[in-house]
Amino acid sequence: MSNTRHNWTKEEILDIYNKPFMELLYEAATVHRKYHDPNTVQVSTLLSIKTGGCPEDCGYCPQAARYHTDVEGNDLMSVQQVKAQALRAKASGSSRVCMGAAWRNVKDGQEFDDVLEMVRTINKLDMEVCCTLGMLTENQAHRLAEAGLYAYNHNLDSSEEYYKEVISTRGFEDRLQTIDNVRKTNVTVCSGGIIGMGEKTEDRAGMLVALATLNPQPESVPINALVAVDGTPLEDQEPVSIWDMVRMVATTRIVMPETQVRLSAGRTQMSREGQAMCFFAGANSIFAGDKLLTTPNPDVNEDMEMFKMLGLNPQKPFIKKMQPNTVEAEDSKFQDLGEKPKWSRPEHKIERNEEAKEKVKTLR
Repeated sequence: MSNTRHNWTKEEILDIYNKPFMELLYEAATVHRKYHDPNTVQVSTLLSIKTGGCPEDCGYCPQAARYHTDVEGNDLMSVQQVKAQALRAKASGSSRVCMGAAWRNVKDGQEFDDVLEMVRTINKLDMEVCCTLGMLTENQAHRLAEAGLYAYNHNLDSSEEYYKEVISTRGFEDRLQTIDNVRKTNVTVCSGGIIGMGEKTEDRAGMLVALATLNPQPESVPINALVAVDGTPLEDQEPVSIWDMVRMVATTRIVMPETQVRLSAGRTQMSREGQAMCFFAGANSIFAGDKLLTTPNPDVNEDMEMFKMLGLNPQKPFIKKMQPNTVEAEDSKFQDLGEKPKWSRPEHKIERNEEAKEKVKTLR
């Protein structure tokens, strides 16, 4: 029987986060060893299947069409291109491929049909498939599940309070609704956030409350350190200290004991010693490959060298949950409904986002 709690309060989580460092580390490592093999880390490959041109105004994101960054937009990749990349990832030790498309939400039609075909293709390669495609309806979640999707990523990004300081084009509720839609299928949930966006420690705790009180808790929680990209509203943010990163990983491990905690964006700024401390504190998943959607990431050979040094083994696929079956398109019970859901658009004004948008006009 699982002992996982779902009634954490912000105060309790802050108390854990602020513990003396060695005590926090010891407690997190103890929880980690109880629920996971401490010498096994999952290696995932993130693939941007459609880059740039996103209509959202997320302050951290170089893919937003309204900011002037060096991201080159591209159309949706072909199924064959995706298959080739997945085979490459598998050969280099990845057990999961996560496909990201710079969309606000999934729209029924040819592009989504192509993504479903990509999911089928990768699942047949005996790899876990994860997608991050924006907001999702219940029917769309069922269609992804039928294709053989293993996980759906939809980050909460920050606490509900601080979310409004970063994004104005969609509401926090929409994030929770999408996760809820995924939960109506057998697809696992991957949801975490970003630290270093100017939030307070209380906001970090608030984000963990939102995740830890979900029942069931997400099977996977990425902890990202902001990579400040020139041209985005958050370009001047100071990098997150490794101590904050370790505290965040350790706290996440304690309040979500069975979850895979992912050491995600920001790893290039971390030393191997820093990363080792994160693994000790309960991180047991990384993204490999030279890019995380659009920001730099350590080279996969460097990672394998680090694994060797630390005595870590890459996790095999489908250890935590059985491989889903793939239903072919013609046998699918869930069809394209041509849905046009009304996701919210709060559209309040965020000063730094407006300034970054104005800067683009002067550059043009």
